[in-house]
Amino acid sequence: MLNVHPSGYYAWRKQPRSKRDKANQRVTGLIKQFWLESGGVYGYRKIHSDLRDIGERCGINRVHRLMREEGLRAQVGYRKPRHRSGESHIVVPNRLNRQFNPVAPDDAWVTDITHVRTHEGWLYLAVVVDLFSRKVVGWSMHQRITKDIVLNALLMAVWRRNPKHQVTVHSDQGSQYTSHDWQAFLKSNGLEGSMSRRGNCHDNAVAESFFQLLKRERIKKKVYSTRDDARSDIFDYIEMFYNSKRKHGSNNLLSPVEYENRYEERLGSV
Repeated sequence: MLNVHPSGYYAWRKQPRSKRDKANQRVTGLIKQFWLESGGVYGYRKIHSDLRDIGERCGINRVHRLMREEGLRAQVGYRKPRHRSGESHIVVPNRLNRQFNPVAPDDAWVTDITHVRTHEGWLYLAVVVDLFSRKVVGWSMHQRITKDIVLNALLMAVWRRNPKHQVTVHSDQGSQYTSHDWQAFLKSNGLEGSMSRRGNCHDNAVAESFFQLLKRERIKKKVYSTRDDARSDIFDYIEMFYNSKRKHGSNNLLSPVEYENRYEERLGSV
């Protein structure tokens, strides 16, 4: 049918594979390993960084081509659900003013709330993120969206970090953050409040960005039967992957934990 003599076909099959083919097969195996370890969310840039970390000399365009041939790509796309806003009580100025890149840990934290669908109903998640390293330093989950969920997340952050100076804590103007209890907690722990302007989500872009990552890299792939299932999986994402392993472009492709460790090492060497 192809006008090829059988003897020629079998001779072609017996030809040894080229060194390039063998090398591509080996590199593709490593690419698949790192892609699976990321939970299927890394694109070719972060995979290329992983390969360099283990001493593999491979061009970024080659990684892109091999991933495309295998159908491996970054997980993208998750629409943030809308929240109903509550009645405002105490509103403070936008002191952060979109200064999202402080030069040291515990200069500024951002906090926000999102919700996750389960067969039992909604599970609400509040987080506190350190802007220096993008590390989630506090989090809390509950089936009801009350002021306690944000207070518990901030309490965890204060307990974990034990800041030695005043920290700016930025939020939106949701009712949980404009409550008297929230303001009292900030004052009693030496924290300074900051709030986004009404209806301006870009003022709290880093917290929004974390929720987008969480949803497209983990939640979008799952169907949670119970709130406990969701809690366990979100805990795993935050503590076992995001904080300790996930590479960030703003951190020179280091995880939040490693980025802070490098910072402490630099301070110790001065």
